[in-house]
Amino acid sequence: MANIEFKLPDIGEGVHEGEIVRWIVAEGSAVAEDDPIVEVMTDKATVEIPAPQAGVVSKQLVAEGEVAKVGDVIFHIQGEGGEAAPAAPAPETTPASAGKGAPVAPAAPTPATPPISPTAASTVAVAASPASGAKVLAAPATRRLARELGVDLGTLTGTGKNGRIRPADVRNAGVAPAATSATPTPAAPAVAVATPPAQFPTVLGARDIEEIPFRGIRRKTAEAMSRSKFTAPHFSLIEEVDCTALLEARKRARQVGERRGIKITLMPYIMKAVASALQEFPQLNAELDEEAGVIRQKKFVNLGIAVDTPTGLMVPVVPDCHLKGILQLAAELVDTATRAREGKVRPDDFKDSTFTISNAGNIGGVLATPIINYPEVAILGVHSMRKMPRCVGDDIVARQVMNLSISIDHRVVDGADGARFIVRLREMLEDPSLILL
Repeated sequence: MANIEFKLPDIGEGVHEGEIVRWIVAEGSAVAEDDPIVEVMTDKATVEIPAPQAGVVSKQLVAEGEVAKVGDVIFHIQGEGGEAAPAAPAPETTPASAGKGAPVAPAAPTPATPPISPTAASTVAVAASPASGAKVLAAPATRRLARELGVDLGTLTGTGKNGRIRPADVRNAGVAPAATSATPTPAAPAVAVATPPAQFPTVLGARDIEEIPFRGIRRKTAEAMSRSKFTAPHFSLIEEVDCTALLEARKRARQVGERRGIKITLMPYIMKAVASALQEFPQLNAELDEEAGVIRQKKFVNLGIAVDTPTGLMVPVVPDCHLKGILQLAAELVDTATRAREGKVRPDDFKDSTFTISNAGNIGGVLATPIINYPEVAILGVHSMRKMPRCVGDDIVARQVMNLSISIDHRVVDGADGARFIVRLREMLEDPSLILL
């Protein structure tokens, strides 16, 4: 039987190493050609590495949570002529990483399993249902939700394409038991003035602790944030924006967008205003190469958009925003954010960002000072909008107000230039017609 030493391939431009997030197939288990064997996390994305041939995974050389460099041998596979080797009995496997899909139980090769290419690891995973032995189609985030709610995926009927189980299916299955088990809490009796304070026994609650492996997206995010915070000296500026006119403009634009099937939010306006302001103040659309001793100012605007996903924060890129109109930005923003949340982003979706926008306004919070997406030199924070009393002329009227904050690398950008940039941004958002100029 031929023994193949599988080396970690170059799975993305500029990627030199990858973290082993999860072994999908246990050592000693049989696999068919193209069956996924291991999940690897890089700076760009998480990918599934498929089997190069049918055989048995005879040896795993890198443990979960460890980092391997491109070209390192990460496992051995024994096979002969591409034919599957006899399957050996294998131990039952359990998920090794919170937030990922359940590993495929070791078994004889299953011809029905489709080939899986090394795309984003959040692609739909296929695993055997412990309850019925049938195939269960569910994304890793859906599987994590099922584990959290105690729902057996094998008992569900998926409403997605090809019977794929969606998060809504899991939530619907998990809500019913909670509703039936709930018991109404009796109202507390009224306490008379003369009644002494009630005496309660001392209660000691449980001290349960859950240990979550510090790896995958969470560790990559921590490394990036630490590098940025301890490399670039940050300073922040805050500006208040009256969005009343902007909301009126968006209201009119929505009618045009609906006719074309495009959802228009405030973000495309913010993106377009940022792109225009960066063309006027290119020192914020730059990066510092200390080794070469140069500041590289970008003449194009590729905006990184921070997206909150089930597996963690991602910053995919919408390219060439300075060349696109509001409708096109709206369509691309929806597409990019949707693919990020569904785990369908590609390594190319994270390339060449020149400036980042972090919008937590729909969640809440009136102000924050975000950390720069290094090696960029600035990041814009967009915060929640509220109706507030403001002076218009001599009158106090209700206006829709939100805060913008910008964090800037003081090595590259002076405070005065940062202030001019955010003031220019406020002017365009308070009078959207200026964006056209």
